[in-house]
Amino acid sequence: MRTRVQAALLLFVVIAVAAFAVPLLLFTASDRTQQLVLARSADLDRFASLMDQAAATGDTSAVAAEARRYTQLYGEPLVVIDTHRSPVVQTGGMRAADPAVARLLDAALRNQAERPGGALRPWSRGSRMFAEPAGTGTRVSGAVVLRASVDIAADDITRRWALVLAGTALVAVACTVLARAATGWVVSPLRRLDRAVGQLAAGLPPEQTRAGGPPELRQLATGFNRMARTVTAALEQQRRLVADTSHQMRNPMAALRLRVDALHTHLPASADRTYRGVTTELDRLETLLDDMLALATAEHRAGELTVTDDSDAHCDAATVAADQHRLWEPVAQQAGARLLLRTAPPPVPAACTDRELAQITDILLDNAIKYAGPGAEITLTCTAEGPFTVLTVTDDGPGLGTEELALATTRFWRSGRQHHDGTAGTGLGLAIAEQLLAGRGGRLELAAAGARGLRARVVVPRGVDSGGGGGGACDGGAW
Repeated sequence: MRTRVQAALLLFVVIAVAAFAVPLLLFTASDRTQQLVLARSADLDRFASLMDQAAATGDTSAVAAEARRYTQLYGEPLVVIDTHRSPVVQTGGMRAADPAVARLLDAALRNQAERPGGALRPWSRGSRMFAEPAGTGTRVSGAVVLRASVDIAADDITRRWALVLAGTALVAVACTVLARAATGWVVSPLRRLDRAVGQLAAGLPPEQTRAGGPPELRQLATGFNRMARTVTAALEQQRRLVADTSHQMRNPMAALRLRVDALHTHLPASADRTYRGVTTELDRLETLLDDMLALATAEHRAGELTVTDDSDAHCDAATVAADQHRLWEPVAQQAGARLLLRTAPPPVPAACTDRELAQITDILLDNAIKYAGPGAEITLTCTAEGPFTVLTVTDDGPGLGTEELALATTRFWRSGRQHHDGTAGTGLGLAIAEQLLAGRGGRLELAAAGARGLRARVVVPRGVDSGGGGGGACDGGAW
């Protein structure tokens, strides 16, 4: 924004300075040209008067001597003729027979004076021709032609233009400095406010925006600080409530389990079914508490990553996939499923930490093994697709319908068939995975795998290969 505001102000400065400088440059050139014309016109009048006197007395020595002294002093040649076109005096190598000179002399004898037109410029060089008839009224007694050099006048115009342009440059620099100062005064509070808004949107405590700039911006910053304190306090209380509730419930849950286990030995056989139901619910509650803590942590970390630079985090996705395959293959066999691994040759860099990618893979493999059912085939694939690294978990189980796919990442949502078949779950796993990926600029894509089954794609930006090769060097902060 600051660049756009400065560009607009500087454009106005350029237009204003140009509107002042261009007419001034043209005026100085025209003024110096007018001075040259007036000076040479006065000289012509003098020689025309001397020629008129010589025509009256028949003595041309005075006009000839004056013409030679003039050329010797100023270096500008001239030609004076009488009414019979006979040269009275010719100086500086200029001759009455020259075509250009002859044309001007003829015009002067017809009582037509000649003055050069057009203003001089710094690059003007050479000379200009002036012509003046001698005599009074309509009586012409001769003619005078003067060839004047414009070099000195052009040099004067160059110096004047240099002064004008130097002054213009100083004004432009001063206006630029003032424009930068003004835009900084206005835009800097907006930049601080934008940064604080980003932190607040990410769920992080924003820095207090220092009030500055125009009164309207100071009032806006003060109001935002009040709102940010209120929102931050509410968010912090909400996070603390989830974390404290999950943490504080662990001890009562553990104590309750101990009492239930101790009570089991005193229960009759007819109460075994009730006992198993109670322990199952206790297991589900403990899993729910763990998942709630994991989701809260994932949301907080995702918010931090949106406003902080953690570009050094990277890992070898192929190595992570192989490790998770080794961990989950026995679990799949125990559930009657088959877990396959297909990966590109390592390394396959991913812009996240190995713990994050392993946690996401755990969620997807756990879901696939639990919900695909016995006899299912589950495939874990790791590939590189353009600027992204893609880790895919595909199964040939019952899958999800179109409406169910749209709801799959909703918190606490579980498919109706999962409720009916008694499969354990909290409905938070995919929501946790989605938050983990969002913090790294990735995404979770769910789609049907053909006629049956589900395909879950983990898409993360590709990281920079750290050179660890198949060893799977992984860096980045712990989750």
